[in-house]
Amino acid sequence: MKVIVIGCTHAGTAAIKNIKKTNSDIEVVVYERNDNISFLSCGIALYVGGVVKDKNGLFYSNPEELRQMGVKTHMKHDILDIDFDAKKVKVKNLETNEEFTDTFDKLVLATGSWPIVPPIEGIKSENVLLSKNFNHANHIIDYAKNVQKIAVIGAGYIGVELAEAFELQGKEVVLIDGEDRIMPKYLDEEFTKHAEKAFTDHGIKLALGQKVKGFETKGNLVTKVVTDKDAFDVDMVIMCIGFRPNATLFKDKLATTPNGALIVNEYMQTSNKDVYACGDCANIIYNPTHESRYIPLATNAVRMGTIAGLNIEKNHVKYIGTQGTSGIQIYDWSISSTGLTEGVAKGMDIDYLTVTVNDNNRPEFMPTYDLAMLKLVFDAKTRKILGGQIISKVDLTEKMNTLSVCIQNEMTVEELAFVDFFFQPHFNKPWGLLNLAGLAALDIK
Repeated sequence: MKVIVIGCTHAGTAAIKNIKKTNSDIEVVVYERNDNISFLSCGIALYVGGVVKDKNGLFYSNPEELRQMGVKTHMKHDILDIDFDAKKVKVKNLETNEEFTDTFDKLVLATGSWPIVPPIEGIKSENVLLSKNFNHANHIIDYAKNVQKIAVIGAGYIGVELAEAFELQGKEVVLIDGEDRIMPKYLDEEFTKHAEKAFTDHGIKLALGQKVKGFETKGNLVTKVVTDKDAFDVDMVIMCIGFRPNATLFKDKLATTPNGALIVNEYMQTSNKDVYACGDCANIIYNPTHESRYIPLATNAVRMGTIAGLNIEKNHVKYIGTQGTSGIQIYDWSISSTGLTEGVAKGMDIDYLTVTVNDNNRPEFMPTYDLAMLKLVFDAKTRKILGGQIISKVDLTEKMNTLSVCIQNEMTVEELAFVDFFFQPHFNKPWGLLNLAGLAALDIK
């Protein structure tokens, strides 16, 4: 059997390794348009901010490792077209411009995503940069050395992390977003207000609830970002408003949702049974609502790629879905979430209830302890847990990993109240924070 893998970041790398793990005799050919593989893009802000000193630590594999596994690894090669019926791909060597055709028995699509670039005049200016891959990160670092005023457009995870990284380097930063809060998809207002205060306390200007209308330019440089409410002088602009799947190769050829992401089954097969898809180019089952959603997270990509690889000969490992669990560090705050927020649940007209617990992480008789806030969102009728969030100045983010398992297993708040969690004064209280939230929910009808 011959398998071609298109794309080799998180999902593609995981697929390749697990194909070889399943059967080392399978011929695997990978085509990647970049000159590197397996870049941990979630580490961009840490790299830009100088926290990560060794850039090699941002990769968990390399072309040479794949070649040693017997994988025919083609870097700087772009796929121009795919004939899914004839099982052929048209390839271009980006270094020589040579074009050729290759064939496959099975295909793994791991084409990933690309930053959304709105059609604003001046968007292609020299000092308007994207933040997605390793080359972007290096470009940002190099360009930022000689500028002072930076606008970050988009207050999702990448945007807020970059804003903090630039401020810590002494830059003047404005964070712009059309939403009224930062990170609204992941956190409710009582959580984001703490992060927003941390930003303003450190001198970052928040321009929230403002839509970018255009850029003022001089030559090939943007000098001012103009919103519907204000204008900001800039030396550099980073676009972080979101991602969309790289769908050019399969558009109108395989089943997709309106956003262009591939529809896959629990084995990662597309509408063509010999074509698998994984990572940011595909949708995924979202367990809190039992629907297909586009959730471009590295964790989802690695799991999807692993399952695609394990199923390449025979489907036997099912994907059990995701809760979209994530975490972030903003200055002193450790924050994580899983499943639905109250804001998202309200927007979906779900009949929900919430409970919020504010308590110290360990007994007050200990020399030190820290306050934490934990919130649950649960179904008003079934009482099943739909989501949760936690924030503290001590790292309690793993509790959302625990809650993620609870959501996946469709546990109720009543069950959460009495789950067996250990007690040890160094770490927690007799009733853990998750227990306390479940207990508090018992009184909410």
